[in-house]
Formats: sequence, structure tokens, C-alpha cells
Amino acid sequence: MTRGPILCFGEMLLRLSATPGESLFQSERLDARFVGAEANVAVALARLGVPSALLSCLPTGAVGEAALDTVRRAGVDVRHVLRKVGRMGLFYLSPGSGLRAASISYDRAGSSFAATPPESYDWAEALEGAAMLHLSGIIPALGPESHRLSLAAMEAAKAAGIPISFDGNFRGTLWESWCDNPAPILAQHVEMADLFFGSARDIALLLGRSFNAHDPGERYAAARAAFERFPNLRHIACTHRRVTHAGLHHLSARLDMPEESFETPEIEVSGIVDRIGTGDAFAAGVIAHLDQGMTEAAEAGLALCTLNHFVYGDLSPITAEELAAFRSDGGGDVRR
Repeated sequence: MTRGPILCFGEMLLRLSATPGESLFQSERLDARFVGAEANVAVALARLGVPSALLSCLPTGAVGEAALDTVRRAGVDVRHVLRKVGRMGLFYLSPGSGLRAASISYDRAGSSFAATPPESYDWAEALEGAAMLHLSGIIPALGPESHRLSLAAMEAAKAAGIPISFDGNFRGTLWESWCDNPAPILAQHVEMADLFFGSARDIALLLGRSFNAHDPGERYAAARAAFERFPNLRHIACTHRRVTHAGLHHLSARLDMPEESFETPEIEVSGIVDRIGTGDAFAAGVIAHLDQGMTEAAEAGLALCTLNHFVYGDLSPITAEELAAFRSDGGGDVRR
């Protein structure tokens, strides 16, 4: 992407994590980090040298300022971030260990972001010159007003002729608090998207059909069905993950267009440090390389996703040079 910045719209959160190997509150310590699905993408893009900007609303005061500074230091343009009296949304993470899966508990109700109506944002100013708008299904999952918020962002981008990247990012525990059938709401968003990050499982939810996500043929069939249902889509991207245990996963990536598809070979990812945020790294890798073709975008997305498994915290520190080196030698010996 050489045109304007990728504008990432979404909520920043405070992530409070138990010490690796411990359950939540097993000890008295929690690790605190500022994260957020769309902010994660913005930071990963900036680290790769792709201009990015964040559109959000953060609380006034020290907590909001620290969150803002986190993404600003990474090189993200934060001039469109609103500040409002209120609270920061947060979540608690109990990291996975061995055969014990990771778990997340949200505390996001009434946050500054969730309480800010669409009318508070100057969409035209924020979108001016942007190459793409990126957002996710986490926004409408927060409640009816946030659903209105995400639609307003996408409608403004459509009106301005700006391509839209939408990550389904299904969060069942958020949806169940207010909506027992999120499929029609998510479909409203996918209908306006040009690039959709979603697996066969996500497409099954949208279409009310069953697809076996572990079968490559079924993954292909799911993409075909999605293109038929959502004719505005130009690309569908996803990873496929097989989990042996918390420290050993097998990953592949695929990218589909209406006329063609590409799926990478499966790779083994062992010695995992932290898998939270790796999907956002994948999205950033794809977006950053999409203009270089399907194969390059899928392989770069998978490589960045893989590297982020070995970094503690959601935010990717990987530069374009580090990504290129990893892709050339597979993460070999010390580079001196």
C-alpha cells in the first residue's frame, strides 16, 4: 500500500493477564498491557512501515493517555482519537498451558468508546486520504448503539469510495449479552466489505450452513458461497489452526478471490509464548502485501502471524526487515 494510511477504527482495552503457567488470580500479580483488535492491526502495520491511523475514543486522564502513547510510540497517527470522561474497557486473560486452554473474561460495559455515539465522530475528516478502513465485528458485539456505530463508519467509507476491511472476530460472550442471533447483523457489515477476514466457521454462521473447516475442499466451498451471497467482496482471507496443546499449533493461511484461491502449506508452530493478537497480525500482514498478489499476501500474513506467537502481548513489534529475514531463513541462528 503506497496510498494514504490504513484507518483502523475500534476500541482500545486494558489487558490484565495472569502470569504464564498460572490461572487468573492464582497469585497476586497481573500483567497490564494496552491492546485492541483494530489498534493491534494499526501498530503491526506501522511497524512494517505502512502508514496507519487509529480512530477511537479513550477516557480522559492518565489511563487513556498511557493507552494513546502506546500506539503513538509505534508510529500510529492518533490525531483522530477522541477523549471523553469515562472508563477504559478491559479484559482478564488466563493464559493457556499444556492441555489447559486460555480463557478471557470481558469487562467493557459503559466504556468511553461504547458510550460514544456515531454523531461524535467527524467521519469525513478521519477518512480523508485514507487508503482503507479496517474494523471488526467486535464493535457491533458490544451492543445496539455500537452496532449503529460500526455501520456509520462503514457507510461513511462507502460514501467516500474507500475500500473496507472487515474482520468477523466473532466473540460469543459479548454477543450473548444482548443478541441471540448475530448473523443478520454481521451480514450487514460483510455486505459492505471489500476484504473479509473470516474462516469457513465464520461463513457458516453468516449463511446458516454447515462447512467442515478441517477439509480444504469445504473451505473452498465456503468461500464460493460467501462470494455468491456477498457480491461486493473482492477478497476473503483466513488462517486455519490445528491445536495439539497450548504450546504446539499447526497453521496455514488462505486467500480467496471470486476467480481464484491460494492456500499455503501447513506449518508447525511450537514453543508458543502468547497466541492472543496473532489473528490481528495476520490481518496486518495481508493488508500490507495485498497489492503484491494473493500468494505474497497470504504468505506474508501467515509469517507475521507466526512470529507474533513468540511475542508476549498482543502488539506486534516485528519490522519489515525482521519479517523478510524470517521468511528467508525460517528464524535460524542469531543474526550478528
